[in-house]
Amino acid sequence: MQTNYQFEFCPVCGGKFRTMSLKDHEPTRLVCSECGFVFYLDPKLVACAIVEKEGDIVLLKRDIEPEKGKWVMPGGYVDRGEVVEDAVHRETEEECGIEIHLNNLLGVYSYPGQLEVVIVYMAKYVSGNLMVGDETQAVKLFNPKEIPWQDLAFASTRDALRDYCKRGENH
Repeated sequence: MQTNYQFEFCPVCGGKFRTMSLKDHEPTRLVCSECGFVFYLDPKLVACAIVEKEGDIVLLKRDIEPEKGKWVMPGGYVDRGEVVEDAVHRETEEECGIEIHLNNLLGVYSYPGQLEVVIVYMAKYVSGNLMVGDETQAVKLFNPKEIPWQDLAFASTRDALRDYCKRGENH
């Protein structure tokens, strides 16, 4: 479990944090030495979609770090208080200019030591023209047999696309 914390001071009272074990079999926590506030460092949710359009899927080439220049499915962080499905719609429209219809959940992906938990939906293209967004170098339709496996960003992208392709083989 992660124990290298980047926070030193309590957001409640400004007291100094100390690292403590509060319960057996749980990671250490940041606890304020003044007021006792416990600062839980929770994961970040990422919502993505594998968008199908006429037998192909939409992939984006990232124009930001990390993994700049690599391919991903449309998606991004879920804002606090935002419904996960709404985040998928928002991110897909922002990143590649299209509207989608969510079909079903493909999977949830998390990895040891990683902050992100990635939720991936299956989706169908509804409308709009594919376009390059402000965090994207390129947008392209790929036949599932032509996915650029060596040029994919993130383990979650690879794992979700493998799960997607396996699903197709079972139909």
